[in-house]
Amino acid sequence: MESYLNENFGGVKPKHSSDEALGRWRKVVGVVKNPKRRFRFTANLGKRSEAAAMKRTNQEKLRVAVLVSKAALQFIHGLAPHSEYTVPAAVKAAGYGICAEELSSVVESHDIKKLKAHGGTEGLISKVSTSESDGVSTSKDKLASRQEIFGINKFAETEARSFWVFVWEALHDMTLMILAACAFFSLVVGIATEGWPKGAHDGLGIVASILLVVFVTATSDYRQSLQFKDLDKEKKKITVQVTRSGYRQKLSIYELLVGDIVHLSIGDQVPADGLFVSGFSLLINESSLTGESEPVAVNAENPFLLSGTKVQDGSCKMLVTTVGMRTQWGKLMATLSEGGDDETPLQVKLNGVATIIGKIGLVFAVVTFAVLTESLFRRKIMDGSYLSWSGDDALELLEFFAIAVTIVVVAVPEGLPLAVTLSLAFAMKKMMNDKALVRHLAACETMGSATSICSDKTGTLTTNHMTVVKACICGKIKEVEKSSDTKSLFSELPASVMTMLSQSIFNNTGGDVVINQDGKREILGTPTEAAILELGLSLGGDFQAVRKATTLIKVEPFNSAKKRMGVVIQLPGGAFRAHCKGASEIILASCSKYLNDQGNAVPLDTATIAHLNATIESFANEALRTLCLAYIEVADGFSANDAIPEEGYTCIGIVGIKDPVRPGVKESVAICRSAGITVRMVTGDNINTAKAIARECGILTEGGLAIEGPDFRTKSAEEMYKLIPKIQVMARSSPLDKHTLVKNLRTTHEEVVAVTGDGTNDAPALHEADIGLAMGIAGTESQLHVCSSMPHFGIFLKVAKESADVIILDDNFSTIVTVAKWGRSVYINIQKFVQFQLTVNVVALVVNFSSACMTGSAPLTAVQLLWVNMIMDTLGALALATEPPNDELMKRTPVGRKGNFISNIMWRNIMGQAIYQFFVIWYLQTEGKTLFELKGDNSDLVLNTLIFNCFVFCQVFNEVSSREMERINVFKGILNNNVFVAVLGSTVLFQIIIVQFLGDFANTTPLSLREWFSCIVIGFIGMPIAAIVKLFPVGSQ
Repeated sequence: MESYLNENFGGVKPKHSSDEALGRWRKVVGVVKNPKRRFRFTANLGKRSEAAAMKRTNQEKLRVAVLVSKAALQFIHGLAPHSEYTVPAAVKAAGYGICAEELSSVVESHDIKKLKAHGGTEGLISKVSTSESDGVSTSKDKLASRQEIFGINKFAETEARSFWVFVWEALHDMTLMILAACAFFSLVVGIATEGWPKGAHDGLGIVASILLVVFVTATSDYRQSLQFKDLDKEKKKITVQVTRSGYRQKLSIYELLVGDIVHLSIGDQVPADGLFVSGFSLLINESSLTGESEPVAVNAENPFLLSGTKVQDGSCKMLVTTVGMRTQWGKLMATLSEGGDDETPLQVKLNGVATIIGKIGLVFAVVTFAVLTESLFRRKIMDGSYLSWSGDDALELLEFFAIAVTIVVVAVPEGLPLAVTLSLAFAMKKMMNDKALVRHLAACETMGSATSICSDKTGTLTTNHMTVVKACICGKIKEVEKSSDTKSLFSELPASVMTMLSQSIFNNTGGDVVINQDGKREILGTPTEAAILELGLSLGGDFQAVRKATTLIKVEPFNSAKKRMGVVIQLPGGAFRAHCKGASEIILASCSKYLNDQGNAVPLDTATIAHLNATIESFANEALRTLCLAYIEVADGFSANDAIPEEGYTCIGIVGIKDPVRPGVKESVAICRSAGITVRMVTGDNINTAKAIARECGILTEGGLAIEGPDFRTKSAEEMYKLIPKIQVMARSSPLDKHTLVKNLRTTHEEVVAVTGDGTNDAPALHEADIGLAMGIAGTESQLHVCSSMPHFGIFLKVAKESADVIILDDNFSTIVTVAKWGRSVYINIQKFVQFQLTVNVVALVVNFSSACMTGSAPLTAVQLLWVNMIMDTLGALALATEPPNDELMKRTPVGRKGNFISNIMWRNIMGQAIYQFFVIWYLQTEGKTLFELKGDNSDLVLNTLIFNCFVFCQVFNEVSSREMERINVFKGILNNNVFVAVLGSTVLFQIIIVQFLGDFANTTPLSLREWFSCIVIGFIGMPIAAIVKLFPVGSQ
């Protein structure tokens, strides 16, 4: 079976599956009872291809508009702006000088001429009643007016499906339709021959069973849909940094209004259509809208920003001009139906299992019907009554057909693929409570098979609470952790050095220092930027004064490839100066001078270089991140188009930044190791810093290898193959190094790899990995906020969420272990359910078929089989697919990339239990009357009731045994799973009702206490037999 599954259903990957692979398994699938239900959580490839074609058309339209605007730009500059636009009265009365439609047309068509006619970006800022520095007013009346005139930033969503839609879909089951037809004919013939109500019992029994199956199925599916809806809401909680009433604040992207001033930086997604107000080196990736892979430079001359595009480089302030369905992204979403998410590999594999069993069941059903019909004909011929057919004969033939159809109902495990979705939905909901947001269904499943985790250092293994604790300035090393230390440093440094240091810290930064709504000083920026700005402020520096004293000419934001950032400023006298900071050894290598203790720039000699390099190594060995600050005087006439110099700098100083290891990381790494998961640290930091942190976390062990990115990338393919299994730490790595490591682990070493990253520089590795993990729930621009009065920093890590499959909401590495545990739980739970369901399939098929062949009758009626099907399908999935994880899961080796889903252990358990159940039912059929001393006219009915009851209790106790596939103790933690207990209890309760009170409908008769006790004992004996079977060793594969 496994080879068949791998051949026909094995091409689907956890992510980025080709349409060819997704289409191939669909062609192989056969015997589908209810396509609407079976394929509810699979991608609609037809709609997806339509969407792709429509998207290409939209992209072409937008691309042409962009090209036309670029061509027009050459002619427009010389023309006098002229506007024929008339402001609508309602808009004018509300205090605005432009309507939503006009604003939309300016940005959508990239209409420079129209923009100039409105006075450019500054003119539009005035017309929408906002301010570049203060943003829109937060007055409730004004915000409401703005919403009314320009709309809200929400996109049209498909309406949630009601419970009755799921009932309707459940009714589309072909076998249930056939059974309904059987019930109708049974009612007609029964009432005609035996009258009302006796003649209606069989037909009404089938109808009641169908309705029960439909409503239980619909309830289960509806609950699943509600869980996905809740998770979808969590996924959409994205915040941005906006200036309103003069204060920077975090807002949901759905609260954005026209006139808002939004702050964007590298890695962010543009949340609405808008115009560039100010910024540096802004490059926008518009491929999601135009299909063009080349980034577009956005500046004052080309100021158009479109919703759904991404910031590839630089930063800016943006004026929001269009929101919601008027934006390009909104219009695209309105015309597209993406066809749903790709199905997961496990869903596909279980579709394969359902197909195999379904085909076998169909053959059994046809043969069973043929055998039963043949026995009826043979009996009629022997009686000589083959020419006279009564209503009873017609009902018997109808019952045979109903049994055959019901065998197909039982045999085709429609619930198998849906059990995966149920288990994944349950796990995703629970993981949300455990601070992990799963964005893609397959990620939860794949994480259970992970064999390797490539982790960031900063913010993942460490707290991201950064402070400068040491500094080497003018050749002197000083502790600067306490305020008294910084005062001491301030008094010892020459005034010229202090000026240069403040100038470097406050100008060469991606952060900002503002006064918040409470009147307190607040630092905005990444944790590293915040730590350095905090040092500058503690040294007595004045951020605003220093910034106002100079003019910023050019900014080159931090680049993970160059490991540095730089700015060029114009000094009050007109001279130009460049400041840079970055990886200490890289910046120091660019320096030819340093500031001595007199504050003079003197040439770097060998001794000083050795001293500074020793300082860097000393800081790194103390697990400190090191940054070097430097400056260079730039020749007059420098412009923003010129390149910032890369050599000839003067070293101002080196700072050591402390970023403590997160509590619990060492224990989590140890758990991963015991679970067979290798944790590797991949960081851009100095190798000594990386090694110190890795040892503290328990990642770097004896015999493990720490390597630098530049060294790693020079290795040949053969050298990499031998080297990679030993690598535990990679320092000074570039995004390409991380991608190469992940790709090699996945392909040449066939590992299942999880990667943590910030989603910007790590996007290639996150895309390549089987599972992308992002630390921190972030929005379009998430910043670090530091209030000067607070002892600790409040953190919002910046993450491009769309690159990640799982978002770790509490930024804690131990939560990754929880995700792995839940992933394993999903995989094991589905195996348990498959084991349970295959056992029922095998026994129900063999019993009904063999009985039909041997005795000419089936011991289990259509109604009884429908009830068994519900125990096996919907209720079984609820009970076994929702088992919570236990700590034992993390003591097993991972399944990995090549593990068989239906293992030898499962086959052993299935066959052991199936043989026992078949023996029990066969023995009861042949010797049951003697065993229970049954006599009289209703002895056959009592015996069939006993067989049915024993069969159901065998399933109840087998469900308990299936909780553990290898361990003997199956009761451990059973009371912690309320769903399991409720399903088991309701199954037993309903079984009692069916047998004791619904005999006319279910073809049963009330049993005595002795008979009930016997049935329960026979069912219970299956548990010790299951325990004995588990003692037989088999290979795990």
